[in-house]
Amino acid sequence: MNILYLLIPIGLVFLAGAIWLLIWAIRSGQYDDLEGPAFRVLMDDDDPRIPQYKSADEAGQNHKQEQNQSSNTNKTDNK
Repeated sequence: MNILYLLIPIGLVFLAGAIWLLIWAIRSGQYDDLEGPAFRVLMDDDDPRIPQYKSADEAGQNHKQEQNQSSNTNKTDNK
């Protein structure tokens, strides 16, 4: 009988934790789109019309290359 004095508070703590996790999951959008990822697997990513997103490093390097190319063309145009 004395064990109930220990088990009931432990059970209530677990219950409160489970409720808190459920509320957090709902508020953070974990249950918003359940079907989208399943269909995304079936879509073709090789289509050239699909925009390919680049990482920030690649985008920065490409921007620097474009600036260098434009400055080089300006130098040759001025001659």
